[in-house]
This record gives sequence, structure tokens and C-alpha cells, in this order.
Amino acid sequence: MGAIGVVTALVAVLAIAVFSPILALRTIRVEGTTAIQAPTVQDALSSQLGTPLALLDDGRIRSELSHIILIRSYVTEVVPPDTLVVRIVERKAIGALRTGSSYEQVDPAGVVLATSATPAGLPVIQIGKSGVSSAGFAAAVKVLLAMPTSVLAQVGSISATTLDNVSLTLTQGNQTIIWGSATQSDLKATALAILLKRCVGQPVLNVTAPLALACGPAQVVPTSTPTPKP
Repeated sequence: MGAIGVVTALVAVLAIAVFSPILALRTIRVEGTTAIQAPTVQDALSSQLGTPLALLDDGRIRSELSHIILIRSYVTEVVPPDTLVVRIVERKAIGALRTGSSYEQVDPAGVVLATSATPAGLPVIQIGKSGVSSAGFAAAVKVLLAMPTSVLAQVGSISATTLDNVSLTLTQGNQTIIWGSATQSDLKATALAILLKRCVGQPVLNVTAPLALACGPAQVVPTSTPTPKP
């Protein structure tokens, strides 16, 4: 058999091996999930079962998984002879937006993951009538993402209508945090953790200038005194 014949035979054998039912998809293994049940992902991809591994359609897989709202991103790996591994990164709620008598649990991208009668332990994001595409929502998310887990667990609500007027309330001690701009949020979060230890019992903590921290009583808005008439 000549060289061309040998190459042709090898190609034929390889094609038979690759596209053979022996290398068809029979098992879908799901990794990285906690909120999403593995059968939910497996059911979504069930139409791929029986397809030769070499013919799995990435576009079709993407379309089938796009209906599972809790999936933020994923990667797939083909493991011969018959397995597809799907490694998933889940969306996680960062706060709750009040809508009428209920709350929408949203992730940092503003995607609604669930609706509940209470905030479900999440910080209530107060952005007025603005939506999740607003500067206020972006500022609130930036601040919440910068929070250490121990501090984030204490945040009852966060208010922001622009990038520069963020404030928070804590559930423990009913303290108000004046945050100011969403810039330097990592530094301000570290400063806040320090203030919470230093200023126990103080109702107002101010981290607008993280290198010049302040805490004290609630600020009283002065009222004007009427000028007596002659």
C-alpha cells in the first residue's frame, strides 16, 4: 500500500472513531453549583445526548443554558469516551430592590434572581425611581462589592442616587454610614471596619475621607429662628 493509501486508511479509521457511537455523549457532569440543581442543567442539555462528541454544538449549548437565569458563566470540557463536563459560575444576589409590596433580589448586573416578600437578609438598595442602569445602582453595587463579608452582613440598606452621595445604615446599632463618592471604596471599606471597632455606640460614622475618619452623634439640622417683628 502506498503512502497515500496509508494516509487515507488512517483518516478513515480516525473518522470512524471520532464519529462512532462509541464516542457519543452519554454523561453530562455538572460542577460548581450550589443554588442550581445538577438535573436542571442536565435536562436543559438532554437533546445533546447521543451526539458524537466531535459534533457537539457550542452555540446550541449556549442557547440551551441561557434559559437558566442563575448561570453567570460556564465552561465545558469534553472527556472521552462519552462525557461532557459543565463547570458553572452562579449569579449571586447582592441586594434587594423594593417594588411595591415585594422585593426583587438582584445580582451586581441588575439581573432579577428571585422575588420575595422580605429583603431575605440582603441590603435594600434605595435608588429612588432610577433603574438598575442608573449611576446610583452602579455606585451602590461598587460599594457593596468592596465590603468585607463581616461588614456586609450588617448592612441593612444603602442609598445612592449618583456616584457621589452614597450612604448606608447598619442593622446592628442602627448606625448611619456617610460614604460619599463610590471612588476609593476598597480603602473606605477597610476604614469602616476600623471605625466600627473604635466608635461603638456612635450613631454616625463618616468615611468620605478614608485617611481622616470621623464618628459622632447624629447631625442636627438647624432650624431658622423667626425674626421678631418691630
